[in-house]
Amino acid sequence: MSETVYIGFGSNVGNRIDLCDRAVTLLSLLPHSRLSGVSLLYETEPVQDGAHPGEGWFLNGVVQIETDITPHSLLSVLREIERSLGRDESDRAGPRTIDLDLLFYGDRVIDEPGLRVPHPRLHQRRFVLIPLNELDPLLVHPTMGQTVSRLLSDVKDSSDVRLLFPQPSTRYGSRPSCSPPPHS
Repeated sequence: MSETVYIGFGSNVGNRIDLCDRAVTLLSLLPHSRLSGVSLLYETEPVQDGAHPGEGWFLNGVVQIETDITPHSLLSVLREIERSLGRDESDRAGPRTIDLDLLFYGDRVIDEPGLRVPHPRLHQRRFVLIPLNELDPLLVHPTMGQTVSRLLSDVKDSSDVRLLFPQPSTRYGSRPSCSPPPHS
């Protein structure tokens, strides 16, 4: 049975637009899956969280996929895509060519070594909530019982998240035209 999955992506090293586009393209090619939504791109300042992601601002977004791939298999695929796009596995908290995070897998709650779904910090991060809200503001967090739009309105994170303008004329420009929600 197919599940609706949300995956966050971001890059702050190299050609960020190209790396994000390549990651989304690879996600769109997953077997037994269908890419059903891609947020706009947002430029975001690095959030420290005890990590050292470097000085460069990130490009961030979220994809929505309908898939039959199991959560553990999907996580393995995400790590393989990261490696194929040059992610440094030895310094996961450092600057990154691409970062892929499994945010939601349907309404499942998974807490196992190496896999926590929903992503444990997504409700604390504007750079995740803003593009997620663009795709599905009424999506309910399965453990918090709040919609994404409510989580966004209550988030304490004050980091700068700006809509990238102009949006690149790649996969991001090929979506149905809609006005992005006003955020800053």
